[in-house]
Parts: sequence; structure tokens; C-alpha cells
Amino acid sequence: MRARYGVPLSIAAVGAAGVAYAAAFEVRSFRLRRVTVPVLPRGMRDLRVLQVADIHMVSGQRKKRHWLQSLAGLRPDFVVNTGDNLSDPEGVPEVLDALGPLMEFPGVYVFGSNDYYGPKLRNPARYLFEKAQGRHGLNGNAPAVSAVHNPWEPMRDAFDAAGWIGLSNTRGRLKLDGHEVAFTGLDDPHIKRDRYEEVAGGPEQDADLSIGLVHAPYLRSLDAFTADGYPLILAGHTHGGQLCVPFYGALVTNCDLDTDRVKGLSTHRSAGHTSYLHVSAGCGTNRYTPVRFACPPEATLLTLTARA
Repeated sequence: MRARYGVPLSIAAVGAAGVAYAAAFEVRSFRLRRVTVPVLPRGMRDLRVLQVADIHMVSGQRKKRHWLQSLAGLRPDFVVNTGDNLSDPEGVPEVLDALGPLMEFPGVYVFGSNDYYGPKLRNPARYLFEKAQGRHGLNGNAPAVSAVHNPWEPMRDAFDAAGWIGLSNTRGRLKLDGHEVAFTGLDDPHIKRDRYEEVAGGPEQDADLSIGLVHAPYLRSLDAFTADGYPLILAGHTHGGQLCVPFYGALVTNCDLDTDRVKGLSTHRSAGHTSYLHVSAGCGTNRYTPVRFACPPEATLLTLTARA
């Protein structure tokens, strides 16, 4: 019995333990990533920016709500929310409860596909198969007519009422201690709502810093921002790969970004320009795939410093 079935049973036990760890522990093991980015003019004080992404709130996720609330203790200069706040049509009140303390600070936001549309139950293995076939994940095509529409409008109204600036295919500014930070944002490229031509033209010359925002870091958006000369681009969407291989990394990005840049700070080059790119691994998951492995949920505190 041992000789014949011992190895398969051991492999099955290890696999079961991995799934249990991914679903019961790591998915709730919230972390704060800290990153320094030299993009400010000389002489300007450092700015502390809190980026939250891919919350994917489902009713009853109390630990996630409390952790998000606790981030207000970081006292950021401003908050950037790069979308996919929802994974449950009933989740809006809990998103607003979780982000309530952060909405006391200046902020900007863009939405992702899961803010507009609810997720569907699908075989998670398709995530890998679609990548192999040249497609890009669970929501790579425009939503079907039968898609569940999330009640995103009350969330938008609450963000706006708190003074956060919506940046879906538009521009906006924050004034911070006499300095001005300009933003150019896109609606979600993952469902083809991005309209870069409506915001093209590059950074605003009278601003101290210009930042590009987009939920899903598709190359067409990164190329456009970088070619126009934005020094910093912030995005989410990838979940950091969500299910990663230890000592190897992510297998997928759920878009056409390469896996080497699936999370954290990197650079992007286009048309002779170089931008810093920060991709948040986010702090949630699709409600139908509530697991993370070798990729803890996170938010990021970016410290923006003067250029050398």
C-alpha cells in the first residue's frame, strides 16, 4: 500500500495543504509595501502617497475592512484608488465603511471592470489557458449583455462628496501645501473603456508633478502615457499574479504586461521616454477565486522624492 500509493498520496496532501494555506491564511495576510520614487522637482518636500487597489469587497469581510481603515494611521498626503473596489453587488456600503477614514484625506480614483460589472463563476483553469491562447484572463472581453451590473454610482457619488477626484478619461488636480499635483486618468482598458485621445497632450507644464492613472496596465495605455512624458504611472488589476510559484514568480498578469512587472516598481519605455510604473498587487480577489499563494494582499505607501 505504501509503495504503491505513498507518493501520490503525499503529493495530494501537499497540494491540499497549499490550497488551505492560500484560501485560509495568505488571502487575509494583509501587507504594506513601501516604495520610494524620485520624481519630484528639486527643493520640493517629499510626498507620501497611499495606493489602494483591487479591494474586491464581498459582504462580511471584516478583517479586510478593519485593515483598510487602519491605513489612515499612515497620514498620507493623498490617496490613489486604482479601482476594482467591488466583487459583490451588496458590497458598496462595506467599501465606503472600509475607506471612510481614508476619505478624510485628499484622493483620486479610477474604476475597473469589477466596479461596473459583477464577476461570473468560471473554471479558474481558464485563466491559464486563455493566456496560452493569446488572451488575457477572466474578463478579457467586453462584458456580456447578461453581466451583473454593480451599483457603482453610489460609490462614485460618495467618493466625489468626500472630495476625491474621479479620473475616468479626464484630468484633475490636487493642491498640497502650495504645490500642485496633476493627474490624467483613463477608464478601464480591460473592458475597452479607455479613451486616451480625450486626454492626450502630456503633463501640465504649470504643475509640480503629473501622474498617469489607469486600472489595468495594458501596454497601449502605458505606451501612451510614457510617450507623452509622464514621469509616473500607477495601476492595479494584476493581483500580482495572485497564484505565484515560489522563487519563480507570477505565471499571468491578466493583461498584456509581462510577468516581470506584475507588481511593484519598474520602468516603462516608449518613443524615447521612460516612466516609472508602479503596479499594485491589490488586497482582494474575485469572490469566486478567494485564494492567494506567494502573493500576499497589499497596499502601497509610495514616498515621492526629488529627482537626482
